Amino acid sequence: MGKDGTETGRGQGVAGKRETKPKARVGAARNDGGKRGFYILLAIVLIGGIASLSYMASRPRQSVSLVDTAIPPIPNQGHAIGSDSAPVEVVEFADFECPACGSFATLTEPDVRTRLVNTGQVRFRFIDFPLPMHRNTWPAHRAAWCAGEQSKFWEMHDAIFFNRDRWNGEATSNPDKPLAELARSLGLDMAQFEACVKSRKYDGQIQANVDDAKRRQIASTPTFIIGNTKVAMAIPYDEFKRHVDSALAQARPATKPR
Repeated sequence: MGKDGTETGRGQGVAGKRETKPKARVGAARNDGGKRGFYILLAIVLIGGIASLSYMASRPRQSVSLVDTAIPPIPNQGHAIGSDSAPVEVVEFADFECPACGSFATLTEPDVRTRLVNTGQVRFRFIDFPLPMHRNTWPAHRAAWCAGEQSKFWEMHDAIFFNRDRWNGEATSNPDKPLAELARSLGLDMAQFEACVKSRKYDGQIQANVDDAKRRQIASTPTFIIGNTKVAMAIPYDEFKRHVDSALAQARPATKPR
């Protein structure tokens, strides 16, 4: 046994050492991999945090103020939707080419119409405020007014906002063509529509809306007048509803104590 046992023992010893070293390498590799994963995760968290802080610092801040009561009430202008007897009228000053206006129109306004306008709580009024930096916005406002001549203002309003990528200043230098295609899709009398657009017959009314917005110190779009509150920024539905609820509470007649 002696020789055989000695050789066997040495063999086991050598084999044991050879088995131990790879295990140590695997353990080290696992530790290195774990550290690498941790640092990658930490980097992702840090980058996400920096991006969030940058967004919070750069995004437009919402401006909420009281309406100047020295300025006469908003006249019956622009285009309105909803019941004449609604206790609260919300007025939006908006630009068809404004990205924030488009965001409100496509994401929030559908809920506003369904939950507030259609239930009789709110009458919603759109007033033109085309901004000079948007080169295709006036043609869009003209197209909406000319569709309104055929009782299709709100349908055109929606089509214009939902298809801004087809007619805005980044898409084309000739917006009248894609705007006419939108009008045709709504079933408008195209001869009447195109004659209306070409004549610019509603430019005076659009400009009057712009002038009225300036008198009311409207400085950005969209700006909402909700009761006695002016909100200068696109806002989500829940916040919009909070302002409406406040205006509804003010509009309710005070209950006399018995």
